[in-house]
Amino acid sequence: MATKRPGFFTLAASLFLLSSCHSFLGSDKKGSDDQTNYHSAYDDSTLNRSKLPVMMPYNRIIQPAGELITYGSPEVENHSLDLKQIEGTDLIAVEDRYGIAIINKATKKLVSRWAYPNENIYRGLMSTYSGIEVAKIGGQVHIFWSAASGDTGKSVVLDAVWDGQNIKINDTINFAPEAPAPLALPNEVAINQENGKYYLYVVLNGNNKLVKIDVVDKKTVWSVPTGAAPYGLTIVKGRAFVTNWGGNIPTEGTKDETAGIPYGKVYTNPVTGATREGTVGVFDITDGKQIKNIEVGLHPNDIISNHKEDRLYVTNSNSDAVSVIDVATLQKTADISVKINTGEAGFIGDSPNALTISPDDRTLYVANGMDNAIAVIKLNEGKAGKVAGYIPTEAYPGGLAMDNDQLYVANLEGEGARVSTKEIKGAKGEAENFDGEAYNSHHQKATISIIPLPDDATLVSYTKKVKDLMLDFRTDLAKLTPRPNQPERPMPERVGEPSVFKHVIYIIKENRTYDQVLGDLPQGNGRKELCVFGDSITPNQHQLAKNFVLLDNYYASGKCSAEGHQWTDAGMASDYIEKNVRAWFRSYPHVQTDAMVYNKKGFIWNNAADHGRSVRIYGEASLPDIDPKLTWTNIYDNYKSGKPLKFFNRSTIARVRPMLSQNYPASDYLKITDQIRADAFIKELKDFEKKPGDQFPNLCVMALSTDHTVGTRPGMPTPRAMVADNDLAVGRIVEAISKSRFWKNTVIFITEDDSQAGWDHVSAYRTTGNVISPYSRQQRAISTNYNQTSVVRSIEQILGIPPMNLMDATALPMFNCFTQKASAYTYTAVPNKVRLNEMNPGLSSLKGKSLYYARQSLRPEYDHVDGGNDGIMNRILWYYAKGAKLYPEKLAGKAEADDDDDD
Repeated sequence: MATKRPGFFTLAASLFLLSSCHSFLGSDKKGSDDQTNYHSAYDDSTLNRSKLPVMMPYNRIIQPAGELITYGSPEVENHSLDLKQIEGTDLIAVEDRYGIAIINKATKKLVSRWAYPNENIYRGLMSTYSGIEVAKIGGQVHIFWSAASGDTGKSVVLDAVWDGQNIKINDTINFAPEAPAPLALPNEVAINQENGKYYLYVVLNGNNKLVKIDVVDKKTVWSVPTGAAPYGLTIVKGRAFVTNWGGNIPTEGTKDETAGIPYGKVYTNPVTGATREGTVGVFDITDGKQIKNIEVGLHPNDIISNHKEDRLYVTNSNSDAVSVIDVATLQKTADISVKINTGEAGFIGDSPNALTISPDDRTLYVANGMDNAIAVIKLNEGKAGKVAGYIPTEAYPGGLAMDNDQLYVANLEGEGARVSTKEIKGAKGEAENFDGEAYNSHHQKATISIIPLPDDATLVSYTKKVKDLMLDFRTDLAKLTPRPNQPERPMPERVGEPSVFKHVIYIIKENRTYDQVLGDLPQGNGRKELCVFGDSITPNQHQLAKNFVLLDNYYASGKCSAEGHQWTDAGMASDYIEKNVRAWFRSYPHVQTDAMVYNKKGFIWNNAADHGRSVRIYGEASLPDIDPKLTWTNIYDNYKSGKPLKFFNRSTIARVRPMLSQNYPASDYLKITDQIRADAFIKELKDFEKKPGDQFPNLCVMALSTDHTVGTRPGMPTPRAMVADNDLAVGRIVEAISKSRFWKNTVIFITEDDSQAGWDHVSAYRTTGNVISPYSRQQRAISTNYNQTSVVRSIEQILGIPPMNLMDATALPMFNCFTQKASAYTYTAVPNKVRLNEMNPGLSSLKGKSLYYARQSLRPEYDHVDGGNDGIMNRILWYYAKGAKLYPEKLAGKAEADDDDDD
């Protein structure tokens, strides 16, 4: 039986690899003699490790400074969001996704926790993005924070009292949504004392409002409009300053590019589809009148003042900079870059998102989320200041506080999803004699860092460590200029050097772990006990893995599809994604329809087009307009009888629309068999073959999603039939390409968008991936550590286009997946072994858990890909394939929305 691979590449090994690559940086020798040196600059570590240092599935090693406090039930996916000190005590109040925690910073222990009960007004609530406030009112310590529930439509600010031992809810303030918002969505809160009275200020991210409320009687004093999606808030000298994620709300009749976001519209960049601007609104706290609107950077979030209250600092996560505002003149006076990769060719992706400032106003500390670091900015009177260095944290620092000698950091992603079944209710792993550990992406601990402020020498050491941990040496390799007279290679050694490939097919599928699909393959590191959709259901995926390369150490970079499609399409996740993780209040962006989601540089398709490459998009970044009365059976029967399906694909991104195939139905509609999609692509492929020359696109981005399934919903195919449908479509597409005249210079990359819908014995992030080409017929397992950013970087390297951001710039191109000699082999699809129209039974024939799970599968959220509760879907699929006794509560804990069933 395969065993868990132990390897982890240490920091010392990283330094060795870093030094080894320097000898290559100056080499411009012709040919491939120096290829070995190039490859030695990369690691092949796994993510299979539970003790620090650990590696995240996107080219980042976690080895934080200071001490860690870890807490939260292992049964759920915990995230720490923000924190505030309780003045006059040794205590810190922490806002996490599921409630409030009190931590003693002296003993470094959790002393109290309040979590939302799943009843009454609290049902479904989660804490919003940030915004915890602590104030002493009437002799009591009050803690205020915001929460919301997308399921119930509730939006509240909770007022709790800390009595020294316990957190007790004192009051709950409700906010009603205002059209077009389905959710008022409170976020940042502030308490201000005015003429002996206390007032609560709240930004409503959904309603686009700033509200002032009397703390005692809870009556609204005034409510005024803000910009689009207000987030941060601070009160300074009688004025409220509010950051607006989306900038100004578009005016009627504007000719500028705009796009709808959940709850309204924003101005957008027509190339990337992302928000075009960010602003800070200034309001008089007496009457709420807006005084000014100050343009800052992109996606402004946190805002604080210095202690003198003469300057404000705003983090702009999509601009990688901090804006400085003069309080007296209300003018932006400077932007301070926090980029770790500097220079004209520096890559984006640092994502500054939280701030704190030293008591003497001389040092600003900025949480650079994607760098897993705190940027230390030395401030000077009359000057903006500059970064002096970086302090390593855990993954995605998102909340900061400090006292005279220590920093307190809320690490939003912590160490990622590393909770094993052995930590969940003491489980030993009870799946069909499974005696090991298993992992799922929705089990994670919350972490807080306590870091002593470093002296200058320590800061220098920390800065070097941060760059080493983020594998910054790879950005130097990414910037190397192409050498003249290089031979064509499958994977060029430098961006811009020639490749044998002229065409890249990039296929994105839905929600599977490696073990869930390929765990039964003896050639790889799998566990058959965890395999749900094995060889009898996915014969083509198995055959492709055996005939080309089997990637058994390949990882999704995110934990769900909302994150996953950003990693697959853009090579990174933005701050908006990180702030929404697990809650998804405004949108669930598994389809690119929300301008708030996108980063400054955009996606792989605009990167390719910007550099003169032709692009065709099949089903990704779009939604289909289709007759909703059509059932799956209607569509399938019409397909079998040759009747065409009428639909229209729409996209909110201007750059996507001309690239979008209107013959291939967009993927977010699970009533459409993937055979229709396969037919559409194959027909276009044959049409391109008939055209003179080579007019086939350089890049085809394709979404195939029926392997997601709709659980055991009556009126839809069984889970195994939907997975088999997807598998057959993949096989047919690969066969068509391999037997076309484009095969000799085409490579196919296939990835799942995430790994959330199953268990894996190596890592919660491990998933299936394929590299298929005439140069990839190795018929063996490749166990190099690759992830989704490796796929994006490989596509860029082959097409000769530069990386888009720090994540794909530090990714490992998939060198080991290719040989230098082409094979004449062509692929023939394996027929499906499961009937594609094998249907789920009706409710009347079911009882017990089967009836319960069928009813759950009928929930309207599951009408779309990833619309429903992941924990429930895991159980549905496992029960369908394995039976109830093999998925006990001990294995996974209780799903967040798992109501009592009918047993």
